[in-house]
Amino acid sequence: MTSSNSRESNYPIEPLFLDRWSPRAFSNETMPEADLLTILEAGHWAASSYNHQPWRFVYALRGSEQWDTFMSLLIDFNQGWVKSAAALLFIVSRTHSGELGSDDQKPIYSHSFDAGTASGYVALQAHLSGYAAHGMTGVHFDKVPGALGIPDGFRVECAVAIGKIGDKSQLPEGLREREVPSPRKPLSEVAFNGKFVAK
Repeated sequence: MTSSNSRESNYPIEPLFLDRWSPRAFSNETMPEADLLTILEAGHWAASSYNHQPWRFVYALRGSEQWDTFMSLLIDFNQGWVKSAAALLFIVSRTHSGELGSDDQKPIYSHSFDAGTASGYVALQAHLSGYAAHGMTGVHFDKVPGALGIPDGFRVECAVAIGKIGDKSQLPEGLREREVPSPRKPLSEVAFNGKFVAK
């Protein structure tokens, strides 16, 4: 058993996995692009079926000319708190292997799974680098490809806000009480020996 960051695991694990969480209160600080690229470098070393590496990262730093465009692709609720993050990232996955537009393309069954693994690596490296990452699907997914130049053959998976953790008092009252590391279900509810159990 491991305890850290007000969380407790059923079995002993590295505290890193308990310490990482997804805040909404960011500090309004900017971040050097090199720091963000270090975080993305970790994501790009994720495990990948057949080494297809289907993930793609499209990002903007707060204060850049692209920032407002990226922000406009989030639903209003998320815009309200992401505005104080340092970077906004869209994770995209390539759905087929082979040359784009060619007839020899084949579906990549695990494209979303692999991109999700990369997202997890991004979140862990952000934590190790002194930042926090908060992934979200409150996105105007229909607008993202046109706004960011994403062609057919790619799926927009999620957006991720990255920055230094800030004071939760900046959040609307309803969110302040939720600004704590969230718990998880017991492992026994999601891990089954020998046969799946619907719960």
